[in-house]
This record gives sequence, structure tokens and C-alpha cells, in this order.
Amino acid sequence: MTAALPMIGHKGPEAQFIKARESARLHHGWLVQGPSGIGKSLFVKRLAALMLGAASPDADMSDPTMQKVLSGSHPDLKWVERGLNEKGQLRQDITVDQIRDLNGFFALRPALSGWRVGVIDALDEANVAGLNALLKTLEEPPSNAILFLISHGTKTVLPTIRSRCQTLRLSRLSDEETTSVLALMQPDEAIDLDLVKGRPGLGVELAKSGTSAAAQATKTLLRSIRKPTGSLVSAALQAASKDKASLDVFMSTMMTWTAEQALEQTDLGETWLELHQVRSMSDELNLTPLQTATKALTVLQNDLKALASTP
Repeated sequence: MTAALPMIGHKGPEAQFIKARESARLHHGWLVQGPSGIGKSLFVKRLAALMLGAASPDADMSDPTMQKVLSGSHPDLKWVERGLNEKGQLRQDITVDQIRDLNGFFALRPALSGWRVGVIDALDEANVAGLNALLKTLEEPPSNAILFLISHGTKTVLPTIRSRCQTLRLSRLSDEETTSVLALMQPDEAIDLDLVKGRPGLGVELAKSGTSAAAQATKTLLRSIRKPTGSLVSAALQAASKDKASLDVFMSTMMTWTAEQALEQTDLGETWLELHQVRSMSDELNLTPLQTATKALTVLQNDLKALASTP
């Protein structure tokens, strides 16, 4: 039997949810956290199918529930993500109207499965008004309803939301698992495992979006970040400023490096938080990719200099 939604890794969190479901004390809100590109959407889709009547998360395409979930036609599943604006372009965030529509969906009775399942993919992309509207459902959950909130960790989850949810933490995949996932996804070009670091989705995105140049330039700069040449700095900033996708790669690569260095230099944990803040605030301050990348690089270099001068 070939699973309709094959998943590699994340067996622990999946078992945690299934155990809660079998205990008959299933919580109504689930926060699914982890870095982008590790398969959180696939993970949630498997659990949603299970809640809606699939024989198991590994059910094949002969399962009628799986067929409806994969085709997007199941009436008891509502998947909320950024939509298109009137110009046909992807919106910057998930709007409050989308969240209100989700609240209205939960007010209806289940049509087929006995459950209503809602998914916000991702919580990082919901605007403030939308997050406030979401609290209504979390505070007064309807019966036979479950809400999955996917979080990439690029923005801090509001305490009022976190406290009303159970958390499933998903981790980066091993190199072996990453290779297996990439074999299934079949990207157009070879992926550097050291570059994606357990995030196969990121690898495929790099191949599709042409942002591998930004990743490589950032990686090259970080090798000599304590004494970088002007040409390396210029190359990294130029690559990062190409577009938003390139900036995301620049920031992700820099923050991953900082987190790894913090294992030996704990003070760099504060630097990671500063970089996280720069990334989170860039949209709110309407910064260009170049301005954001320059700000982040300045933060990292200043903190490294300060650490080097500390006796």
C-alpha cells in the first residue's frame, strides 16, 4: 500500500496526537511548530484526514476521505492560507475576513465526518486583526471542532493563543531523511544538504525560485564573518536584495549559523533573538530587502565584535 500522503520523519509528534485522540480528551486547538520546509503542512493534512474519517494517516488513494482531502473537496475541512488580491497577486498576510470566515465555518454542523477541521497555514502570516478574531474560536470552541495552527517561528506566537493550544514540535530532518524526501520530491537540480540543514522543502524552493545564489553567497560570507572582505559583504547583500524569497534565504541561513554558534558562545542566543526581531519587523516597517539584510548583518557583526573584545 502506498500512502496518499507519505511522510518521512515526525513520527513522535504524530504518535503524541494519535494518543491524545484515542484518550477521548482531545484538545480543540493544536499549535504545530517548527522551521519552514520540514513538512508541517503535510503533517497536519495527515492528521486532518484522520480526524475526518481516513482509516489511518497512511491510508492510500482508495480511501474516500483521502480522496476528498487531497482534492480539496471535503466539506468539513477548511484550509486557510494567503489568498490573491484583486490584481491576482499573493496577499502579504492572511486577512481578518478569512479568519472570520473560518469562525463561521466552525459554527456549522459537520456534513460528513462528525468533525469540523480548520487549518491556518501559517500563523506567522495572519495580521493582528485576524489573530484577535481567532481568539474567539479558541476561547469558545464549538463542539466536535479542531483547529490546527501552523507556525514557522518567524513571529512570536501571542501568549493568549499559545495558552489555549496544545503544542506539537516538529524538528529538522536528518540528512538521511532529507535525502529520502528529496528523492520523492524530485527537484530539478541537486540540493546541498549542508545548505538546507534538514529542511527539504527549503531545498526544493531554492531550486524553483533561483535563490540558491543568495544562500551560497551568505554561506560564503559567514565562513569569514569575523573579518569579511568588502567583496563578500557586497555579494551577499546584493544577492539578498534581489527579492523577498532571496531575503528569506539570507535571513534563514544567517539565523541558522547564529543558532549553531550559540551552542558554544551562549551570548549569541541574544543575537539570534535580535535577528528574529529584524526579520519580524521588516514588513511592519516596510523595509526593502536590502535595508533588512543590511540591518541584520550589522547586528551580527556588532555583536561578534563586542564578544571578541570581552575579556
